[in-house]
Amino acid sequence: MPRRFALALLFALPGVASAETLLSVTWRGIVDQKAVFATVESPNVVPARARIGGTVIALAVRDGDAVTPGQTIAVIGDDKLALQLGALDAQIAGLRSQLAQAQTDLGRADTLFQKGAGPKATLDQARTSLEVATATLRARTAERAVLQQNMAEGAVLAPVAGRVLSVPVTTGSVVLPGDGLAQIAQQGFKLRLRVPEQHAATLKAGDAVRLDAGQLGVTVPLAGRITLVYPQIAEGRVVADAEVQGIGDYFVGERLRVWIAAGVRQGIVVPVGFIVTRFGLDNVRLRRDGATVEVPVQRGQAIEGGIELLSGVRGGDVLVSP
Repeated sequence: MPRRFALALLFALPGVASAETLLSVTWRGIVDQKAVFATVESPNVVPARARIGGTVIALAVRDGDAVTPGQTIAVIGDDKLALQLGALDAQIAGLRSQLAQAQTDLGRADTLFQKGAGPKATLDQARTSLEVATATLRARTAERAVLQQNMAEGAVLAPVAGRVLSVPVTTGSVVLPGDGLAQIAQQGFKLRLRVPEQHAATLKAGDAVRLDAGQLGVTVPLAGRITLVYPQIAEGRVVADAEVQGIGDYFVGERLRVWIAAGVRQGIVVPVGFIVTRFGLDNVRLRRDGATVEVPVQRGQAIEGGIELLSGVRGGDVLVSP
């Protein structure tokens, strides 16, 4: 941070009434502020992509909607999957019948073998047939589970919480795996500043930024901090990100005027209580040669600690409170 200088020194002079407060005017470092434009940006713009190919049979969002993680954006259907599911169901039904028959054959062969009326080869063959039927049924059941998972993946889910920026498809659109069905601006909007590169040396993370609250329709002043200064200078401008509470969560790309620190200059700042305004003119009381005189001053901008005076006083003057 730039070095700050002492604002003023309060002291009492001999022979002055105790009700008066004296202030010795000194120069101090004033952080100069520069107005720049910033845009409201999302931390990430994430696409909600299709996991399977097919036809969009339902859309659940439109531009501007707020979404939560896992919320259904759209549903994709594929008629082939339903046909494949029906075919697997038929195969599974047949395999269950074969399994039941194999269990019956094994029981009969085992009974005959125990009575000595049947050979062991027939028993081994029946046991092998039962194992084959069981494994085949298990494989077809697993295939059906995979197919059901593919059908479930027809639901396109929101990857993050945020605001839907665009939906480039409509009901009936044909999509392929990986196609984007919606662009979602992630929550936690921030300001992206583009500052002339001559301020690169003074701009750093942690610097305060101030917004013109009237642009957002609020009366409370808005302020924030720079969180990141990007190392690459593009087109003569330094890019930085700032976090400011209250900038909203709807419009992305909105331009706002902000003030940032742009170096330090020397100036005179006095508490506002030492300035007296009469008939539209600002005056201060000075102690000169043991007498109190009133001189006009030119008021500047409000600074932390008081008001900057552009003319009328100089370093070393002693101000007297009204």
